Amino acid sequence: MAGGLILFGSLLLIVTHTNFGQSISPNDIYPIDSRPYGSTYGEWTAKWWQWYFSIPSKDNPAADENGEKCAIGQNDTNVWFLAGSTGGKVNRACTIPAGKAILFPIINVECDYISDKTLKTESDLRECAKDDQDKATNLQVTVDGVPIPDLKKYRMQSPLFNLSIPADNVAGYPAGPTQAVSDGSWILLKPLSIGKHDIRFGGSVADFTATAPVNFVTDAEYDITVAKP
Repeated sequence: MAGGLILFGSLLLIVTHTNFGQSISPNDIYPIDSRPYGSTYGEWTAKWWQWYFSIPSKDNPAADENGEKCAIGQNDTNVWFLAGSTGGKVNRACTIPAGKAILFPIINVECDYISDKTLKTESDLRECAKDDQDKATNLQVTVDGVPIPDLKKYRMQSPLFNLSIPADNVAGYPAGPTQAVSDGSWILLKPLSIGKHDIRFGGSVADFTATAPVNFVTDAEYDITVAKP
């Protein structure tokens, strides 16, 4: 596989909400060609990666076992970021303020100059991210038990963006500033109603040229409560 970082939340993330009085529909997802809160989908995915890398490993929501870290770094006024696991299954509980849109990756890949010194240009970054993301399969998302169809249409590449990677980062990368590109499939939900909800999303990355037919799978579960601010 190429040298990109394939993300957990990317693969199988379950967020457990239980608001049985209301079901989700595609109208509850921001369209892929929209500009929610003034930014494109691609720009929001770049912000998600900047959030993810900004948090040291000991506090990173991706390495969190029970959800106690889910509110760390959530500084955006309008959008709440969800992370998955770095591999394997986790069970988390998380409270989100009402009025927040929710962004999560179904499957996502990031490539940058600091983690792979063979990548020299923006084109190299884009090809690296695309190569890994092309291996994504078995995408699935449900919200309150309702499957979201046509998930392939939610794939996009980010613009080139800046990263500042701390010394104790969850990916184990060298510390320092760099630039990156992300390729992935993402869902940006419009704000959910106050109460409990259930969200499940996931998939796998398979490289059939490698020894194992499936190279990466994750499974995370969240009990989420949307609460009054």
